Amino acid sequence: MSPTLASLPTPALILDRRILEANLDRAAARATALGVRLRPHLKTAKSAHVADLARRGPVGGFTVSTLKEAEYFFAHGCRDLFYAVPIEPGKFARAAALLRAGCDLAVSCDHPAVAAALAKAGAELGVRFPVVIEIDSGEHRSGVGAESGALLEIARALAAGSGAFLRGVSTHGGHSYAGRSPEALRAVAEQERAAVVQTAERLRAAGFDCAMVSVGSSPTMMHAEHLRGVTEIRCGVYMLGDLFQAGIGAGRREDIAVSVLTAVIGHRPEKNTLLVDAGALALSKDVSTHSLPPELRAGYGLVTDLAGHVLPGWTVASVYQEHGLVTAPTPIDFSRYLIGTRLRILPNHSCITAAAYDCYHVVDGSDAVVAEWPRVNGW
Repeated sequence: MSPTLASLPTPALILDRRILEANLDRAAARATALGVRLRPHLKTAKSAHVADLARRGPVGGFTVSTLKEAEYFFAHGCRDLFYAVPIEPGKFARAAALLRAGCDLAVSCDHPAVAAALAKAGAELGVRFPVVIEIDSGEHRSGVGAESGALLEIARALAAGSGAFLRGVSTHGGHSYAGRSPEALRAVAEQERAAVVQTAERLRAAGFDCAMVSVGSSPTMMHAEHLRGVTEIRCGVYMLGDLFQAGIGAGRREDIAVSVLTAVIGHRPEKNTLLVDAGALALSKDVSTHSLPPELRAGYGLVTDLAGHVLPGWTVASVYQEHGLVTAPTPIDFSRYLIGTRLRILPNHSCITAAAYDCYHVVDGSDAVVAEWPRVNGW
C-alpha cells in the first residue's frame, strides 16, 4: 500500500505533480508565444525527474547554479548546460572535466582577467570553454554594463587564446522582484531584453560572434511584451511557485506546487498558538512576503490543512531551529488540531525552503504519495 501524507514522517517536502506539470506547460506555451527557446533553470527544482518533465515545448538545454548540479544533471542525460554564476579559477578544472566527458557546458564571466585565465587554462586542460558574458541589466549584482569598456576587453581576451571562445551574452533581471504591478514587471522585462540585445549588437559590430542572447527571470518571462533579438529565456522558480511569486503577480497561489508537511507538537491556548515541528531549518528564515502589502504577508509560511486548503490568516509567525509557532486571526479550536495532526506550509521562497530536503514526496492530486524523487543539494 502506498504511503499517504498522514503517514509520512515530518517535516517532509511535498510536491504536487499536477500543479508542477501545469506550471511547466504554461512556461512552454509562453516561450513558444514569445518565439524563443526555454532554458529552464534547475536551481529551484534540483531534480532529474523534474528536468525530464520540463523537456516540453521549445526547450534548448538547461541552466544550473552549481557545478554539483551540472555534474548531477549531466549524469542524468542533460548534455546542454549553462553554469550561470561567474566562474572563478578554482572551478576551471572541474568544469573542464565535464567538457572532456562530453557535456556542452557554457560558463559565465564578467571580468577581463578571468576571461584571459579561462583562455589560458582551457588550452592547458585540453578544452575550449564556451563562455557567456554576463550583462548587468539593472540588478547591479554581477555582470558588466552594456556600454562598459570591459565588454570588449573580455571578448578580446577570450579570442586571444585557444582555450575559450565567446558563445554569447546573458542577463538576469533580478530587480523584477521589486516590481509590484504588471506595468513595473513589463518595464523590467524590456530593460532586460534591451540590455542584452544592445550588447550582442555591439559585440557583432566589433567582429565577434554572439550566437546566444539569453535573458531570465520568472516575472519577466510572464510579463515581457516581446523578446525580439533574444534567443532564449532562463527561469526556474515558475516550476514550483511560492508565496512571493504569487504576491508580485508572477504566478498565483494555486500554482504553488511545493509545500512542507508538518505535525502539530504542542498547544498554547492562552496565546492562541499551535506549535509545529517545522522550524527555521524546515522552512528557512526567508520572509520575503514582508515586503508585500499587509494582506499578502505570510510570516514564515502560510498554513493549509492536509488537503492543501488554505486556513485563512493562519501563518507560521515565528520559528526556532526545529519549532514553528502558528498563529490565527480567530480563536483556534484545539480539539480539531490534536497533537500529531498534519498540516502543510506554503513557502515564501521555494528555492530556499526546498534546499533543506534530499527528496520530494510526490502526490498527484490526492493524499497518496505516488513517488519519491531525489534532489541534488550542496556545491
